[in-house]
Amino acid sequence: MRVPLLIRAPLATVIPLTVAGVGPWLLLRRSLPTVPSAWRLVFAVPMIAGLALLVWSIVLFAVVGRGTLAPLDPPIAFVARGPYRVTRNPMYVGVTLWLVGLALLTGARPLVWYAVIVSLGFHLFVTLVEEPGLRRRFGESYEAYTRSVPRWLGRRRGTLVT
Repeated sequence: MRVPLLIRAPLATVIPLTVAGVGPWLLLRRSLPTVPSAWRLVFAVPMIAGLALLVWSIVLFAVVGRGTLAPLDPPIAFVARGPYRVTRNPMYVGVTLWLVGLALLTGARPLVWYAVIVSLGFHLFVTLVEEPGLRRRFGESYEAYTRSVPRWLGRRRGTLVT
């Protein structure tokens, strides 16, 4: 018996909250930069966009995929709607946008390096673990998806059939 979605979904947010919240907080807690000047507030835009993208993707995993981003509760249906029509990894793109925006907003160099390291970790995880697993689980439908939707961001390469 599966745990109800109202319990599973909040538990699944632990992963992005740790990477996008706890990690930066630990880096900034000892030397929190001064209040940013007004021009730096422009850097809140990628943060808001990243958060919106992340939330939208999590909701689609729950509603369309009938699962969560937690490895122990993956979606049982293939999700290729909304932001998944533009990038195969909108959650990772969302977290990266958040981290880059936060680094720019605070002017904290450690956060820039953290964003780079996290992004590299995302790339390695996607290419070495996640994509091979999705190929095994969803077969030709995932292969067709990879031919039409870029891994990160970029131009669509073909017609997406869902």
